[in-house]
Amino acid sequence: MDLEKVRFNMIEQQIRPWDVLDDTVLSLLQRVKREEYVPEAYRAMAMMDLEIPLGQGESMLSPKVEARLVQELHIKPTDKVLEVGTGSGYMTALLASLAKHVHSVEIIPELSQAAAQKLAAHGFNNVTLDVGDAARGWQKHAPYDVIVVTGSLPVLPDEFVAQLSPGGRLLAFVGTAPAMEARLTHLIEPGVTDSEVIFETDVRALKNAPQPAQFVF
Repeated sequence: MDLEKVRFNMIEQQIRPWDVLDDTVLSLLQRVKREEYVPEAYRAMAMMDLEIPLGQGESMLSPKVEARLVQELHIKPTDKVLEVGTGSGYMTALLASLAKHVHSVEIIPELSQAAAQKLAAHGFNNVTLDVGDAARGWQKHAPYDVIVVTGSLPVLPDEFVAQLSPGGRLLAFVGTAPAMEARLTHLIEPGVTDSEVIFETDVRALKNAPQPAQFVF
């Protein structure tokens, strides 16, 4: 298989049609080899338009969704990033290629360990991996300039916005299947936010995601 030809086709046939046109992001997708982060059994499918299983009920986001998230976050070399859901480590690698430092939290220890090995093998020394439940954010290293949540949330907990620095950006999938919104929230200043819906999608739920309050009559 000509992986570079497959990568070219992924970018031209999947990524660009999804309005990912930023040259920095497109170049990044060529440099960070997606197939090196997927489970060996799925290596041949690494650049297909699908969510690749990681085991234990987890999966990678599709390539076009990953690329769009990275583009919309406009990550700067000075940014401190929180990623909720390390998964395969591929999205972590994309973020770390652009940011000053990435703090990535994964609830499944085995996935975090596998991602750590891959990231170290590719020379990423600006990543800190933690194992834990970050469904309500991760106060340990707050505040963050950027927060990205890679699983969906029925409701967006206030803690995420509270852990942003002024001017910070939060990108999360909000809603329930089959209709969810990729919602980008800017913290203008403490207590003042601005949100926009980037696109609609349907992705797996974040483990232990807070549920909407139930009304009792």
